[in-house]
Amino acid sequence: MTELKRTPLFEVYKEYGGKTIDFGGWELPVQFSSIKEEHEAVRTRAGLFDVSHMGEVEVKGPDSLNYLQKIMTNDISKIKNGGAQYTAMCYENGGTVDDLLVYKIEDNHYLLVVNASNIEKDYKWMEEHLEGDVSIENLSEKTAQLALQGPLAEKILQKLTDTNLSEIGFFKFQQEVIIKGKKTLVSRTGYTGEDGFEVYCDVSDVVELWRSILTAGEEEGVVPVGLGARDTLRFEANLALYGQELSPEISPLEAGIGFAVKLNKEADFIGKEALKQQKENGLSRKLVGIEMIDRGIPRHGYPVYKGDELIGEVTTGTQPPTSKRNIGLVLIKTEFTGLDTEVEVEIRGKRLKAAVVQTPFYKREK
Repeated sequence: MTELKRTPLFEVYKEYGGKTIDFGGWELPVQFSSIKEEHEAVRTRAGLFDVSHMGEVEVKGPDSLNYLQKIMTNDISKIKNGGAQYTAMCYENGGTVDDLLVYKIEDNHYLLVVNASNIEKDYKWMEEHLEGDVSIENLSEKTAQLALQGPLAEKILQKLTDTNLSEIGFFKFQQEVIIKGKKTLVSRTGYTGEDGFEVYCDVSDVVELWRSILTAGEEEGVVPVGLGARDTLRFEANLALYGQELSPEISPLEAGIGFAVKLNKEADFIGKEALKQQKENGLSRKLVGIEMIDRGIPRHGYPVYKGDELIGEVTTGTQPPTSKRNIGLVLIKTEFTGLDTEVEVEIRGKRLKAAVVQTPFYKREK
């Protein structure tokens, strides 16, 4: 049996009541108090996540932009210094290698943030497609990451730094932000559908930063948050999870992240031809939201039917604490994706009625 990987915060989890599980080869907390409490804290106050399992890869060199344009679906040339962009890497057939963030530190210098379960695979893929005067380095072992998310995130973090956080716009970042004497990179990004920040630091600093943020936010009711609420939060906000909404078999267009695929950019990126064909011929399947009409909760992998025809499956489903609706995301044949279309989800051997509904299931008020 392979030993599970742990983040630098592993020993601290139990102090806060963390219950750990195996998540893609990592031993991570599923919850600290309860998924419901943690979910509601992020929606109404603030929650702190350990996301140090995520991977970081540095890309440097005079040909960095050309190289990234070749392997990314989005248009990397549009990122300004201090800006971030959501993108994907694809296989030649249009299937997804990974979805990720690209930070532009300065010209010829980028930081990529990739999914934890894909670090080795992504790095190998990037190495195999290296071209020109470019160097890549896997910084994942040296880098830790915290996410402070929720409407009070800025108020809490501002107590610990002299940097004016209100000047960091959405999908922008600032380097060398000193938090409690520790040098960090702070970006206004997240995976919850709320305002908030992701804080990158050296692994040796993360325990102190974790404690400092939780102490600073006591008055505001900040709580540590595990993977359970991270999943219900991102699901409500309709944010894709690799391995469920995206995979080598599911293209970014099918998964509904077409906004991160720029088929009109000049650069020929890997998978461009296949994705172009998909778009021109019309997608045969699409990701949409459903709400159960009959009683039952749709779960990942459950089959979806229209009459006797198997039309797809559930990618994610639950009853989130905010809405308390039995809802799911389903990847199904395009002809059945119109709003209010009735379908059936097979739950424990029974076919139960559901209807196609609007997504996202949750949108924060500006």
